[in-house]
Amino acid sequence: MAFRADEAERTGYEEAESFLILRPRDATESVRAESREALREIAERLGPVIDTYPTWHPLVRNQSERDTVVIPDNRCGYHGLDHTRYFANGFITCPYGDGQEVLDSVAKMPYHHAATITATRLNVKFYNINATPILVECEWHKSIPPDGMIPASVVVPLILEKEVPCSQWSEVAETWESMRPYFLGKPHGSRSSLFVTQETGQTIKKVWEALIHTGMFGPIKV
Repeated sequence: MAFRADEAERTGYEEAESFLILRPRDATESVRAESREALREIAERLGPVIDTYPTWHPLVRNQSERDTVVIPDNRCGYHGLDHTRYFANGFITCPYGDGQEVLDSVAKMPYHHAATITATRLNVKFYNINATPILVECEWHKSIPPDGMIPASVVVPLILEKEVPCSQWSEVAETWESMRPYFLGKPHGSRSSLFVTQETGQTIKKVWEALIHTGMFGPIKV
């Protein structure tokens, strides 16, 4: 089936709204309306709801070379996350309690040259009336186009930083087909996703194929 970004965006948002907006028995309609409006504003700022991040994305980049982390968790420095939904440039997590563990873990993250990661408590209710929604946001240091798509000039250096060191221990080179979900994020098509355009995806593919054909990662896995 062909990848349709608009359909993927709509489906993702509907699922996140269904998950995060409180049930009628837990809140008044005015509280629910306030939460819906806040969610719309967050989506407008942070981009579409996604399933997984590319491994080069700053939100998951604080991981070891041997890890393949595509959603924020303790392997990339986050602690206390619970009941979480992801956007292209941030995520909402809804732990019970005050959420201080999430705030502290984000504050302790090492500097990243491509983006600044921040965490703040939200003054609305999501998921459960007893949860404390936390917004974790990725603010890119370089200018991102109005459509929110991350350009090759930003993506390719991040991929090289993540993948080239793997040549020191890898035994085989993974093909584009096997690496595509990790470079494009999910949902994705053959060369595009909710993070990158078709043109950028094609550039990533060319760069990756040039790398694996050097033999630096070992023989190409068949």
